[in-house]
Amino acid sequence: MKSWKENIRRIDPYVPGEQPDLEDMIKLNTNENPYPPAPGIIKAMKEFDFDKLRLYPDPTASMLTDSLAKYYHVDKEQVFVGVGSDDVLAMAFLTFFNSKKPILFPDITYSFYEVWANLYKIPYERPQLDDNFKINKEDYYKKNGGVVIANPNAPTGIYENLEFIEEILLHNQNSVVIVDEAYIDFGGESAVRFVEKYENLLVVQTFSKSRSMAGMRIGFAIGHKDLIKALNDVKYSYNSYTMNQVSLCFGVPAIEDDIYFKETLKRIIDTRERTKVELKNLGFSFPDSMTNFIFATHPQIKAIDIFRALREKNIFVRHFNLSKIDNYLRISIGTDEEMDKFISALKEILC
Repeated sequence: MKSWKENIRRIDPYVPGEQPDLEDMIKLNTNENPYPPAPGIIKAMKEFDFDKLRLYPDPTASMLTDSLAKYYHVDKEQVFVGVGSDDVLAMAFLTFFNSKKPILFPDITYSFYEVWANLYKIPYERPQLDDNFKINKEDYYKKNGGVVIANPNAPTGIYENLEFIEEILLHNQNSVVIVDEAYIDFGGESAVRFVEKYENLLVVQTFSKSRSMAGMRIGFAIGHKDLIKALNDVKYSYNSYTMNQVSLCFGVPAIEDDIYFKETLKRIIDTRERTKVELKNLGFSFPDSMTNFIFATHPQIKAIDIFRALREKNIFVRHFNLSKIDNYLRISIGTDEEMDKFISALKEILC
């Protein structure tokens, strides 16, 4: 090996869901929203001043942070934005997890947490979920360098109530607790209500799922002003202009059109609940999802075989070849028409 190769940082990367591009496909593998973004975004697109593209964007992203602060009833100094919640979370790992104590996150959760911990050389432990894929909160009461909880969790879809989250906060007041709420809008109550009470709490959300803007890459965090200042200090030491002009412009109408937002959420939730019934009738079992996906297993047919059979029909779901969950499929919620075709395909496969 040549000497320069010895100095390359080597890491097992995060593997995103497959992004097929077929005309007649049904794509239920990356938890995207099946409905278009808010109509106000189309209006903003038509009125966008393209001359702005020759200029650097506002490094403070003030138009977006102001809108988020108004919507969530916090001060603008309590809001941080980034290029999707992955960017926000990665920045948070880099900013807050610098002790020699291990950070804690579940053994079955968003797999990017482990990648960032390894990338930044952060020690970590992964307490095991119980047999029902539930978090044992007592596992998070020991000394640590930080805590990360996805709520609802991914890929299980399980939501823990705010009393549960507050118990973890009460036992971790000397370390930063990140609550990753990528799917919170599909069920449950946000921990944003706790940011005034717990100055070590950082709540992270995204526009990618509930606001139909995965292609725009907008994420944000809400927390105590000191946490947000620390995030910005690291951001400005890394890349001052993380948010582009288009994202800033289109993000605002996505927040402002609350009626469309809630109507779309209701459609997805209704479809999710109907799909749960259909899957149960076919013999599937799954945790009670409060997200825009269902994490399902079948007692007779292996998940990988169902995955492959669906794929042959151009229906894409997600299979994780990982211990404990390799016999489960994560099924994103599409439109009613897409889910009807998905269920029909399952009936053919199971016959």
